[in-house]
Amino acid sequence: MQRTPRRKPGASARTAALAATAVLAGLLPLAGAGSSAAAGEPDPDRTAKVVTDAAVHPVGEGDTAEVRISLTTTGAAPVGAPVTVAYSTGGGTAEPGRDYRPLTGTVTFPAGTRSGASRTVAVPILRDRSAESAESVPLKLVVTGAEAPAEQPQIVINAHGLPYLDAKLPVRKRVADLVSRMSLAEKAGQMTQAERGALTSQDDIAGYGLGSLFSGGGSVPTPNTPEAWAEMVDGYQLRTRATRFQIPLIYGVDGVHGHNNLVGAALAPHNIGIGATRDPALAEQAGVMTANEVRATGVPWDFAPCLCVGRDERWGRTYETFGEDPALVSSMETVIHGMQGDASGKDLDRDDKVLATAKHFVGDGGTAYGSSTEGTYTIDQGVTTVTRRELETVHLAPFKDAVKRGIGTVMPSFSSLDVIGDGTGPLKMHADAAMINGELKGRLGFEGFVISDYAAIDQIPGDRASDVRTSVNAGLDMIMEPAAYRDIVATLEDEVTAGRISRARIDDAVSRILEQKFRLGLFEKPYADPANLARIGSPEHRAVARRAAAESQVLLKNDSGVLPLKPSQKVYVAGSNADDIGNQMGGWSVTWQGASGATTTGATTILAGMKKAAPKAALTYSEDASAATDGYDVGVVVVGETPYAEGIGDVGNGNDLELTAADQKAVDTVCAAMKCAVLIVSGRPQLIGDRLGGIDALVASWLPGTEGDGVADVLYGKLPFTGQLPLTWPKSVEQLPINVGDAAYDPQFPYGWGLATLTKPPVGGEPALRALSVAAGLLQKAGLGKSPQGKALADRARLLVQRKIGQHITAASAKPFADADHLLLTGDLTGALAGLTAAYRAA
Repeated sequence: MQRTPRRKPGASARTAALAATAVLAGLLPLAGAGSSAAAGEPDPDRTAKVVTDAAVHPVGEGDTAEVRISLTTTGAAPVGAPVTVAYSTGGGTAEPGRDYRPLTGTVTFPAGTRSGASRTVAVPILRDRSAESAESVPLKLVVTGAEAPAEQPQIVINAHGLPYLDAKLPVRKRVADLVSRMSLAEKAGQMTQAERGALTSQDDIAGYGLGSLFSGGGSVPTPNTPEAWAEMVDGYQLRTRATRFQIPLIYGVDGVHGHNNLVGAALAPHNIGIGATRDPALAEQAGVMTANEVRATGVPWDFAPCLCVGRDERWGRTYETFGEDPALVSSMETVIHGMQGDASGKDLDRDDKVLATAKHFVGDGGTAYGSSTEGTYTIDQGVTTVTRRELETVHLAPFKDAVKRGIGTVMPSFSSLDVIGDGTGPLKMHADAAMINGELKGRLGFEGFVISDYAAIDQIPGDRASDVRTSVNAGLDMIMEPAAYRDIVATLEDEVTAGRISRARIDDAVSRILEQKFRLGLFEKPYADPANLARIGSPEHRAVARRAAAESQVLLKNDSGVLPLKPSQKVYVAGSNADDIGNQMGGWSVTWQGASGATTTGATTILAGMKKAAPKAALTYSEDASAATDGYDVGVVVVGETPYAEGIGDVGNGNDLELTAADQKAVDTVCAAMKCAVLIVSGRPQLIGDRLGGIDALVASWLPGTEGDGVADVLYGKLPFTGQLPLTWPKSVEQLPINVGDAAYDPQFPYGWGLATLTKPPVGGEPALRALSVAAGLLQKAGLGKSPQGKALADRARLLVQRKIGQHITAASAKPFADADHLLLTGDLTGALAGLTAAYRAA
C-alpha cells in the first residue's frame, strides 16, 4: 500500500449536506453540543470537566439504558464549587412514551467532590413488540460549573426482529433482506473505507455509514499494546450502533508476516523466507498464528497474502513474494487456509480466523524496470507487459488457486497491465474491467469482494468522478480512500443518480461486502474477546515463527563443513545485522517502512539467539570487526539490507543490490583472519560474487522476523539447514531479470539451490539417480507426484546433484537444476528427476 495519496477535487458541498442530513435524522450526534458556553455558561470552571462513559449506548427493547456521568478535575483535586448536570431525553428517532420513558432531572457534584466521582442516569426502554430498525434517544446534558462533554451521549435502541438479524437464516437471505432495506447513501457508505487516523471525527463512521476502517502501516493506538488495539477497534465498532441497521465495520490491517503493526507480536519471516522453506504445512501454521493475533485485537480482516510472482529483484516489494515461480507461490497458498479456515467460509466466525486478501491482482511482480511513473520509483507500480500465455501461466495462476481456496477479498495492483496483441495498451489494474469483471469474477468465479489499494483509484486518469465511475464499473466493490472518504460517498451517490453507475452494480458490490461481514459473524460478535489477547506473542506462536525462521535459512555454500558451529568453538561475530532486530524484521514491521534498532518487544536477535544456543561458548561481538581477530576458530558475519517497503526499496531509488561499504569491510576483515560463515539478512539476493571465493560458508538468511533463535538453531545444528532458494541468485545486476525457465540462464546460484546439514551426504552417482528415477516413476503412476514421499525422493536426488556440482555452477548445470525444482512443484516428479539427472551429467 502506498502511504501518500494524491488529492482530487471532491464534492465538499455535497458531503456537508450529507452530514447535515445525518444530524437531522437523529442518528448522528452533533459534536460539541451541550457545552457550558452553549448552555449559557460563558466562563465555566475549567479545572473541572464532565465526561460520559461512552458517546453511544446501545440497548435492547425492554432493557434500561444506563449512562454514567463522571466528574474529572485537573490534578485530581476535589472540585472547588458545585457542578450540576441537567439532563433530558428527546429529539431522536425514537418516540417518547412508546419506545422509551422520557426523563428529565439533575445530578449534582457538591463542592469538595473528588475527581472520578460518577452518577448514573437510567432511561427505561419500552417494548412495543414490532420489528424495526435502530432508533435514537439523545440524552441532552447541560453543565453548570464545569466543562461539558465533547459529545452528547446517545442512547440507541437496537434494531430487532428483522430477517437480516436472524442468524439461523442462510447468509444469502440475510444479505438480500438487508440490501433491500438500505438507501443509496447507506450503500455508498458500505462501499467506502477510510484510514482511522484520517477520520475528521468519529461521528463520521455513523454519519456516512462507513463500511470499513483500516490501519495503514504504523497507524496504531497509543500505547501500542494489544489491549489498546482492542479498545480502539471496539470504540469504532461502537459508533456503528448509531446507524439505522447497525451494520458493523470490517476493520483491516496489513498483517503480512504476523500482526506486524503491533509491538510484541510474534513475526514470522516475510513471504520470501516462507517460500524458501518449501513447507506448505508451515506456511499454513504461519497463517494460523497471524490470524490468531490479528483477530484477538478485534481486527477481522487482513490484507494478506501477497500472491505476486517476483520476477525482478530490483523491485522493492520482492520480499512480499513467495518467490519467482508461480508453482512455488501456489504451493504456499496453504496460508489462506490457516487464516480463513475451510474454503466454504464456515470457519470465518471463529475468534481465531480472519478474512484474507489475495494481492495484488494481477502482475505486479512482473513490472519492467524503468516503467514506473510514480514519484521516484523505478519499477514498483510500473507496467507489466506479457503475452496472454505468460499472463495465464505466471501471474494469473496463483489467483486461480486462491479462488479455489475460498479467498474472501482480492486487492488490485497499483501497476498497469499490457497484454501483447490485445490492442489496448497499458491499463491501470483498478480500471481494467476485462481482468476484474471478466477474469476474476467471471472466468475464475470469485465470489468475495474487491478492495482497492491505498488511494489507488486516484492514479486512474481523470477526475474523482471518473475515477470512481471507471473503477466501480470495472468491478471494484470497496474503495480505500484514506482521507477523502466523504467525497467518495457523495460521488458514488451522484454517479448512480446520474445513471453512470447502475443500481444493480451497487447492489452487487454491497451484497458481496455484507456477505463477508455475515460470514465473519460480525453482526453477532462485533467486538474483540479480551480473553484472546493472551495469544499475542505467546510461546506457542513464537515457536511457529522460530521454526519458520530456521527452515527459511538457505545454505548456499559450506566448504570444509564450517556449519554447523560447535559449542566448543571460539566464535567472532560481526556485521550490521547480527544484533539489530529492526533490520532482521525488515519493512512492514511496527511501521510501514520498518526501522533499524530495537523497535519491538519480546524479540530475539541472531546474536542473542547464538548466545542462548551455546551459553558456554566463547563468543565475541564486534559490529564493524574492529576488535582484534586473533585466536578465533570461526567467524560469523551477519550483513545485508536495512528496512524498506514498496517502491521506496526499488533499486535505483536510493537502493542497490550491493553490500554497504561497512558490511564489505566486515566480511573482508573476518574472512581474511579465520574460517567464516556469512549470513545475508535481506529481502532479495545481494551481489556477493567477487567475495565468494574468500567465504567458507554463505547463508541466505532473508528477513527471519522476531525469532533470531531460529537462525541460531541451524547455525548450531539443533535443526538442519533445509531451505531452498525461492529466487534465482544473480551474478550481476546486468543479468536481471533472471528467472527459472529462462532460455539463457547462468546465475550465481540457481533457483531451488540449498545445501543441507545433519544429513548423511547421498552417494552412488548416476546409478543412484537412475534408481531414484525408477522410484519416481512408480510414485507418479500412483498419483503421488506431489506427495511428501515424492518430495523426499527428489530432495535426495537434489543433494546428490549439488554434491557433484559443488561451487562449479555453470549454465549447463544450473538450468536443468532450476527447471527440476519447478517441475517438482507442479507434480511432475519424473520430469524433476530427469532435470536433476541432466544437471548431474553437465556438472
